[in-house]
Parts: sequence; C-alpha cells; structure tokens
Amino acid sequence: MGGWERALRAAGVREAGLRADYGRQRAEVAQYRREAELATRLLLPPGMVPHVIAATAFMHRTDLLLDGEGSVAERRDAAARWAAETAEALAAGRTGNAALRPLVHSAGVHPVLGQRALEFLGRAAADLDFAGFETEADYQRYVDEYSLPAVMVIAGMLGPAGDQAEYRAACRTFIDGSQRLDFANDLAEDLAGGRLAIPQSYLTEHQVSREDLERSRELPAVRALLADQLDRAARSLDAGRAVVGLAPAAHRPMLRCMVELELLTVRAARVDPAALVRRSVGPGKPAALRLLGRCYLQARRAPQE
Repeated sequence: MGGWERALRAAGVREAGLRADYGRQRAEVAQYRREAELATRLLLPPGMVPHVIAATAFMHRTDLLLDGEGSVAERRDAAARWAAETAEALAAGRTGNAALRPLVHSAGVHPVLGQRALEFLGRAAADLDFAGFETEADYQRYVDEYSLPAVMVIAGMLGPAGDQAEYRAACRTFIDGSQRLDFANDLAEDLAGGRLAIPQSYLTEHQVSREDLERSRELPAVRALLADQLDRAARSLDAGRAVVGLAPAAHRPMLRCMVELELLTVRAARVDPAALVRRSVGPGKPAALRLLGRCYLQARRAPQE
C-alpha cells in the first residue's frame, strides 16, 4: 500500500468517490505548490496529510476567486456565492460539489477546520478592498482582518486541542513577519499589477517615491527601505518561532519548517535588497532541501497521532 493510500485510510477516507476527490486535490496542490505538498507528506502524521491537502486546496480555490479575472464587483459576487455554498455544505455535512467534499469530510474530523474556513470567508473581501496602506497601523489591520484568518485555516488544525488563544497569538506574530516578507519579496510583481503593499509612511521616511520603485531604481534609499522591511519581517518571524513549541509534538516539524523557510527567504533577500524592485528571491534549493531533511529527521523521531 502506497503512502497516500495509507494516509487516506488513517484519515478515515474510505468511500471510493471521496478518495478520488482527495486524490484530485492532492494532484492540484502538487502542481501549484509542489514544495508544500512534499512537506505535508514528509513532515505530518499520515492521518493529518489529507486534511491539510483539503484545506490547502480550499484556500487556493478561494484565492483564485479573489484574484481571478473580472471586475471587483464580479469577483466579490463570485466569492460571496462560494462562501454561501461552503457554509451550507459545512452546516449540512454533505455537498454535491466535488471541490468541497474533502473540506466537508475533513471538517467533520477536525471541526476547527470548518470554523476557521468560515471565519476566513467572512473576512476574505478585505483583500478585494485593498488599495494600499498609508501607515503601519493600516498594515496591521490587514494582518488582523485577512492574513491571520487565512493562515489559521490550516494552522488551526495543527495547533493544540481546546483553547488556542496563546497559539493563535503566536501565529499572529508569525504571519505578521511572513506577510511583510511577501509584500517586500513580491514588490516587482505587485507593482506590475498596479499594487503597492509597503505602507506609504515607510516610503516617506526613506525619501523613496513610488516612481522610484516602479522604474526599478536601485538607489541607496530604495535599498534602505527594503532592508528595513526585511529586518522587520525577520524580527517577527524570529519571535514567531514560539508557535512551534505550542503545537502538538507530531506537528512541530511542519511548523518549524514553515517558519525557518521564511527566514531562509529573508536571508536570501538580504544579499541584495534593492534587487527586489526587479524580481523576487527564494532560499535556493540546496538550503531548502537541507532544512526539509532536518525537519524530516525530527518528524521521524516525533510521536505520531
């Protein structure tokens, strides 16, 4: 029996049609997030793997609706229909939509997944309303209203049973750093789409204009601006390591890998911060594979659920 088949059995996925639904979602996740699919399979207990795949596929479909083609009004309507269908399916515990059946089943096993999915859907329109940030406070509101509910869809399942207040606070610290890193690392792509996610107050502080960024001017002031954003991200990510110790032992290797991979990305971006006006950077395959290997060894030693 293959590893995926063992995972489906351990997750209680026995009906043939439902197994096929999970299989399709696994293939989709492997196509657009190969590293995440691999880490999920290697670092989590088998019985958790299909549930995380279902949550990841759900988040991807939601992102496609929010970021897809059409006007803001059209995307808002599509997202509202998806939210209503999801809420109805979770309330009924069944659905005829193959794209939702894995989520519904997994939420039956892990009720926190359904709760967090609905919380996220209730806040998802915040991303459609995005028009940039004037201040750090505006950015922090975005983290509270969109980024944190989004990360908790998956992170909620990986956290402790019962009260997750302390764990959620640690996730908040982690996603603050991760989101800030994403906004700095995706600067060139965002600007090409007419979006600037670094708060205007920081541009003013460093005497950088939007035109400087749009024209990819690798000026000392631009370097200082982006280095500052990376430093802020690194501090939050470093503090966000606390999330690992608050999770069940079997889930710690996965969470540790998530945090450390972001810190590797910060390290890669710090080599030449001003270059982010032209392209994003990654940690590099050798470093990422070494990290995955260390976390895999930890996962092998961790108690399984």
